[in-house]
Amino acid sequence: MLRHILGIVLALAAPLALAQSTIKIAILGPMAFVQGENHWAGAEMARDEINKAGGISVGGRKRMIELVRADTNEIQSVPDATNAIERVITRDKVDYLIGGFRSEAVLAMQEVAMDYKKIFLGAGAADARLGENVEKNYDRYKYWFRVTPTKAPDLFRTLMAVLNDIGQQVRTSLKTETPKVAIVAEKAVWTEPIVKGVQATLPKMKMEIVGTWQPSAIATDVTAELAAIERSGADIVFTLLSGPVGISLGRQMGERSMKAVAFGINVEGQKDEFWQAAAGKANYVSTLDTFAEVETTPKTVPFVRAFKQRYGKAPTYNAATYDAIMILKAAIEQAGSMDADKLVPVIEKMEHVGAAGTDTWDKRHDLVWAVGKTTGIAVQWQDGKKVPFWPPQIKGMQPYKMPAR
Repeated sequence: MLRHILGIVLALAAPLALAQSTIKIAILGPMAFVQGENHWAGAEMARDEINKAGGISVGGRKRMIELVRADTNEIQSVPDATNAIERVITRDKVDYLIGGFRSEAVLAMQEVAMDYKKIFLGAGAADARLGENVEKNYDRYKYWFRVTPTKAPDLFRTLMAVLNDIGQQVRTSLKTETPKVAIVAEKAVWTEPIVKGVQATLPKMKMEIVGTWQPSAIATDVTAELAAIERSGADIVFTLLSGPVGISLGRQMGERSMKAVAFGINVEGQKDEFWQAAAGKANYVSTLDTFAEVETTPKTVPFVRAFKQRYGKAPTYNAATYDAIMILKAAIEQAGSMDADKLVPVIEKMEHVGAAGTDTWDKRHDLVWAVGKTTGIAVQWQDGKKVPFWPPQIKGMQPYKMPAR
């Protein structure tokens, strides 16, 4: 009888012991879309690399990483996103949270994470309010850190730096002093401050704004907008697109043989499948990006090559979940603890050299902006290949090209 009781106790204790031996990390993203796919892929690479090396040392004891895949469906539904994060915290009992993409949803998810005092490393949303919350109410929001991208005002700084370089090429190519710019920004919270900034800044850069168009993030047809842009005589189409509309714009600009060049943010344009999705018609489309086989850090090229070998395509910026997990590993091992309150000050003081860049954080837990470190890169589609061209000081960059006139 005693042996039977002991057996039952051991059987019941086994799952608990197993749970205590792992570090559970929720990967939150729109898993039916490329952004969520890359959230998960980057996390898988970090998990496998760390576990193969023996796991994360917590106060001298090794623990394996266990990932929990959470489909937030946040592109289509904010309530789905908050339900997903609530579920992984209460049902799956995760230790940490990584991911998020649509700013409206991540702002809501941030509230849930802070209610439970869970460290939440953002890997997709740009809205500045996420960091502003940390500054306004540190005790509540200190568990939030931004890993990718930089906040919207800093994305704006990067966009203007690249646009200035492209503008100079347009001036030389077209022999014009004042390039004409059409703004195409999807209707979303994250684009609002950038649009306002662009509208205020371009005239100071001696560029003329010919109009602003705001299609849906999931629009499949932007011919009306492009027809109006052609009539405006625009030389540059400045894009702020994170949804599938980016494919529509690239394809239809090519179908119309538009002479204007597209540059800005086009998240769909970051993925290798973009050329095929745009029916091979997206020549000269360019976008900010994060990963390419250029030496942003010593870890960038090895990561990109390993990612391509494993998944058959290059990573989008959301795959910086890889860096987020590595940041957690470094913090846990330095603190000797998994306690969120002990990890926060460690991350605050950290300089982390990752695959996406070299990260440090300010008082809002936002990335400190620096060209070549946290700005990412810019790429252009040239005859079916995604070619990195900015910042020029990074080894491996190639020339930007203008369409023939």
